[in-house]
Amino acid sequence: MIPVVPVESCTHVLAEFDCLDPLLSALRLDSGRIRCTCLSVSRKWLALGTSAGGLHLIQRDGWKQKLILTHKEGSVTQVSCCPHDEDFIAVATSQGLVVVWELHLERRGRPERVSVSWEHRGQTVTSLCWDTAALRVFAGDVGGKVSCVRAGSSKLGKGSAFVIFPIQTITTVDSRVVQLGYSDGHLVVSSLSRCYLCDTEREKFWRVGNKERDGEFGACFLQQGSAGQRGQALLYCARPGSRLWEASFAGEVLSTHQFKQLLACPPLPLVSYKNEPHFNPAQTSPQSLAFPRLLQFGDQNLLTWTDSAIYIFTPHSGQVLLWTEVKDVVEISVFRNELFCLHGDGRLSHLSLMSPERCVERLMKRENWTLATTVCCMFQHAIITSRARKSLPIDRLEQLKAQLNSGSQQQLIGQLEEVISKLEPLDSACSSRRSSISSHESFNVLDCGIYRVISRRGSQSDDDASSLANQSMLEEERLKEFSFTEEEQVENDSQSVCGEADRSDTSLQFLPLPFRSKPPRVALQAVRDSVSSFVKKTTEKINTLQMNTDLWPRPDFREGVHTEVTATVTPLPEEVEHELNAEQSSSESELQELKAATKKAISEIQDPMVLLDPVCLSDVLREWAPVLERVLGPEDHTRPTETHEEKPLEEEEIVSSMSCCVVVQPDIYSANLDEPAATLTEEEDHGESTPCSTAPLACLYLEMGCPGRGGIESVCVFLRRYFFLLDQERVRKMCMLRYREHRKVMKAYIAGMLEFTQASKVVEVIQKGDLLKSLRSLRELQPWNAPLLLSHLYRLYDKHGEVAVRAYPQFYPTILPSDIMAMALPSHFLPYLDNLVQSRAEQQRLSFLGSLLQPETLRQDWLELALSHDAPQKDDTLTADGQPRWHSHFFSWGYGRLLSLLIRLPADLASKQKMLEMCRTHGYWMGYLYLCRELQRRTEAFSAICRLDDMTLLEGDDGIVPQSLDEWVLFLQLSQQISSSIEAPPTSALPSNPNGSCSDDTNGTSDSSPDLSDDSTDWSIRVSPENIILRLVRVFGPDRALTALQERGIPVDLSSRSTLVCDLLRVAEKRQRALIQTMLERCDRFLWSQHA
Repeated sequence: MIPVVPVESCTHVLAEFDCLDPLLSALRLDSGRIRCTCLSVSRKWLALGTSAGGLHLIQRDGWKQKLILTHKEGSVTQVSCCPHDEDFIAVATSQGLVVVWELHLERRGRPERVSVSWEHRGQTVTSLCWDTAALRVFAGDVGGKVSCVRAGSSKLGKGSAFVIFPIQTITTVDSRVVQLGYSDGHLVVSSLSRCYLCDTEREKFWRVGNKERDGEFGACFLQQGSAGQRGQALLYCARPGSRLWEASFAGEVLSTHQFKQLLACPPLPLVSYKNEPHFNPAQTSPQSLAFPRLLQFGDQNLLTWTDSAIYIFTPHSGQVLLWTEVKDVVEISVFRNELFCLHGDGRLSHLSLMSPERCVERLMKRENWTLATTVCCMFQHAIITSRARKSLPIDRLEQLKAQLNSGSQQQLIGQLEEVISKLEPLDSACSSRRSSISSHESFNVLDCGIYRVISRRGSQSDDDASSLANQSMLEEERLKEFSFTEEEQVENDSQSVCGEADRSDTSLQFLPLPFRSKPPRVALQAVRDSVSSFVKKTTEKINTLQMNTDLWPRPDFREGVHTEVTATVTPLPEEVEHELNAEQSSSESELQELKAATKKAISEIQDPMVLLDPVCLSDVLREWAPVLERVLGPEDHTRPTETHEEKPLEEEEIVSSMSCCVVVQPDIYSANLDEPAATLTEEEDHGESTPCSTAPLACLYLEMGCPGRGGIESVCVFLRRYFFLLDQERVRKMCMLRYREHRKVMKAYIAGMLEFTQASKVVEVIQKGDLLKSLRSLRELQPWNAPLLLSHLYRLYDKHGEVAVRAYPQFYPTILPSDIMAMALPSHFLPYLDNLVQSRAEQQRLSFLGSLLQPETLRQDWLELALSHDAPQKDDTLTADGQPRWHSHFFSWGYGRLLSLLIRLPADLASKQKMLEMCRTHGYWMGYLYLCRELQRRTEAFSAICRLDDMTLLEGDDGIVPQSLDEWVLFLQLSQQISSSIEAPPTSALPSNPNGSCSDDTNGTSDSSPDLSDDSTDWSIRVSPENIILRLVRVFGPDRALTALQERGIPVDLSSRSTLVCDLLRVAEKRQRALIQTMLERCDRFLWSQHA
């Protein structure tokens, strides 16, 4: 009895149809002397490297040997076919040689070595990877070195074959390179301990994730979408315990996929001509595995293997497509849905991934009747569906049954008859609908209840079932984007027109969606043309109503009678039509006037004397602006009317500015998720009559500050009123530079951008309140458009506040700190700035922060912010007279790392003096001491150290050590004066951390502090005269130091312990002198002996 595979595991199967043993025998690779060591596969070639240094190129069409390339530099350890040009192939040998061959098969020439690299001499190359667009190869070895080899070719132009490209070392990682991968200018390097991501264009490196690992774990890129519609790739890195990290191009781990429990399912049998497949449903234990390599397999799948099994995952759905036991697998190379396995004994196997019905069809073509029947019975859940009738009609299965031996295979025939009795016919409505709904591939249901069938005609592949499903889903999404009903459009039309009586010839028409009578592209183009026609007619009606407000039907409210506005209207009188035509001709004449004024202004601006003179340029723009106001400006609302009340000025401006821009926002007009709905302005209704140069002139008019003569409010009004004319990125930069001090202008710009992006799909995700999903949707919009991204970030900040701002460094440099300063509160901007700086490598943070200080005045502003937020109270750091409080430098500053970088940046003398005063005023003593050292204010620094009472401030790289005997004496005198005037507070007054010990600056601005608990104090760090004398004795010696102090009249009162230290130092000094004398004498004798 053949066991039945569960329905959830019936989608795909691995099958082996070809035997490659005769091929290996013909190449003499089946003997023990020469064996196959590596392989690579492409559309045309199967490349086999051997232990004798040969490379066999096998033509896949007919399995014929085409070429053999020899290498005298050792056995071939790695081989890789170029994915975008099959005339090139890369080879690595056991001696570390990397060779790029050009085959010249198209011109029937001899193969030649176009590039040779000895960068890995003496090391074993463990991985080769081609650039997906250029002729260059990346190689990694056991020592962790990664290099780049560029290949010259006659295809690149005349003389390029004679150019010697230099060999470039990309990086050297911490351990052996396990796998390399490349996509869109990014190289991933997987070593034994972690993964590294390299931007090969900008030469930047990131570590993927923070946790290390130990062992062979692979990594690769997985392209999003089908081969014809590639999106940005995602990075997948193997982790211990059957896990995969999903990461972005910035090295950020987006999610972790757990497959340990999902692998608690029985393995699917391998369908092979060699033996009968077996399925054991009892094998269901979880598997904790390490995936040594990762390969993209098809459009949506990842393939990996161990020495005993092959695993195929679908990461975007987090599912295991299948896993199959295959023994002794050493290496695998894939192309589309085919994989070639190299086994430990040197043999090869050729497997294909396909659906069970396709597998049965292929077996029947090869007349393997018994195996085909076994697969039918084992995967009967996939065979009985109506979808399988396209490949396996009922008569074909009846033919299969007739080919079986009725005597010896009676049980097998009985099982096949049971399968045939369960078959669903091709036209089964109920069952096919149910199976299609479960697979989400055959049709989708509209809101009105109509089933839209999505045909797969012309898109199916005999072998690649995953690309078939992907293409059907993409086609379904495109049809969903353009689907809409008449009721929704009539409702939207009635709301936008406000009860207008429409003519019968411009009524809304149905959009024809024929039942697959046209190809998909033709049908979508027809929908697009119909939508454009509807938009144009709707715009004409709206503009007509705006120009003829007196013609709007007004309901009669006299005597309580409420008339109803209907959609049918009597024909307009001839006088009204004549007036309408007159107004339209007037509008056209005004547009011609605007066109002439614009042309005149541009011709004047082209004069260098005008262009380089701001006064003349402003005069030209002010002459042009009134014409713009008269033609495209709002209507005059100052006329007295009987039914309208006067509105406030601000409301009137908003209404007038909105009246000259009508936004149509149904989803069907959005071409992409990040693009807003189409904006239809008044001038677009007249075709190309509006000059295209109006927009640059409007931007220049705003940049020159011409509207500002009426106050900053005039700039905001102009910005709101003519927002549809302005270049968004240009206005954004203008707000940051010219109007940086006027937040109203930035608010007006953001208000326009928020309205402009209201129809974006990202807005719906943001409104749901999930911050992580919102950030992911924004990352998917790459490459970013700065104004659009900024508007979405404003929405996120309004929704989540400081938590959202902390995640904004990932959008740098598209979004700059100046944008965040204008957006967020100062207390929220500081976490953003701190995270942005800390995202860089430690050695790059100082220079990176300096690049952000544009203009230079931002240094004082940011320093003031960092000193004012999350900082100790001034009463804790300053005394009443403004002096340092005892041990107040131990207090923790929330933004200490940022403060340390700000004060260490190069600056002029005046800026450093201002920063010094700010640090002293706020009690930031570590910064104060550093700036005192920079400004050579050593006396003030010694005085502060004495008041802080900490000898460790004299030590370390940032310590201020007295450089002469006079400075030591000055330091001692200051200590005596301060210690006599101020008594040290009790130990309980120490600033302490939650653990009970003094907390140093946790952000790295000072050295490690001693552990001063509440019960005991290390008195050796106190700045007392005795401790200073001991330090002086260690530097200059006991005799010289004590003599100098007596000559200056400074009393020396040492304790017994200090006296003992001085005696020990004298003894050590004497012994050191004696040792030096002995060494000199020996050297002298040696030199004289050599001279003799």
